[in-house]
Amino acid sequence: MNEFISAQCSQKSRSVPNLLCARLCCTSIFALAITFFATQPTLARSQSLSAPDDSSVRGTNTIASVDLEYDRPTQRTMARNYLFDAFGPYPVGASAVAAAINQFGNAPPEWSQGLKGYSRRFGSNFGIGVVGTTTRYAMAEALHEDTMYYRCDCAGVFPRLRHAVFSTLTARRGIDGHRVLSLPALVAPYAGTMTAVYTWYPQRYGAKDAFRLGNYSMLAYVGSNISLEFLYSGPHSLLSRMHLNNAHGSPEQGPNK
Repeated sequence: MNEFISAQCSQKSRSVPNLLCARLCCTSIFALAITFFATQPTLARSQSLSAPDDSSVRGTNTIASVDLEYDRPTQRTMARNYLFDAFGPYPVGASAVAAAINQFGNAPPEWSQGLKGYSRRFGSNFGIGVVGTTTRYAMAEALHEDTMYYRCDCAGVFPRLRHAVFSTLTARRGIDGHRVLSLPALVAPYAGTMTAVYTWYPQRYGAKDAFRLGNYSMLAYVGSNISLEFLYSGPHSLLSRMHLNNAHGSPEQGPNK
């Protein structure tokens, strides 16, 4: 779907759609920035700890320690999560649906129709996802960050929605798992689209198209986090068997974790 929108926007003969797409991209980035700065005070309050000898706020300390409880995933867990996020059923299914939409819109038109055209579009969407996921995990490993999604301990639709959007731009770091603005989370959506544009896309595509595709990939990350936050995760769901359903993003304690 991202490719379809971007291909339509990149046609020079359609100046109005180009303007609309540019405004949409700017609006998306602006919305993410507003969310980031608006949630900074809340994040700071949730991570602040009172002095140990202050008996008047011991109850608050207890709540904060529960909210900040964090078990950093092992290397084995991260490797398994990477394989699931890059090659699991969700990226395969999303690529298939996106390829069908691209096929219907004939985007890019150079790839024509038929099984061959659909295969190229599927491979393109899947390749963008693999490159983006690999970049995110590799950079996170180098920077000692944990970019997995953690469901909110809060209640209410809007707090949980804000948490899901905010998590798109952040990661956990350190033993305590404190939140930081994540460079891997910012770079990964654009790594896949840049690779696609300069590797297998038609030559008429350039940096602007790659950036526009990356903006839509960023929005896709936001939508994915929102889905993970509100998606059913009962005992019979697929999420119940994966790390994403765990309260702290990693499996049970034990040697096989």
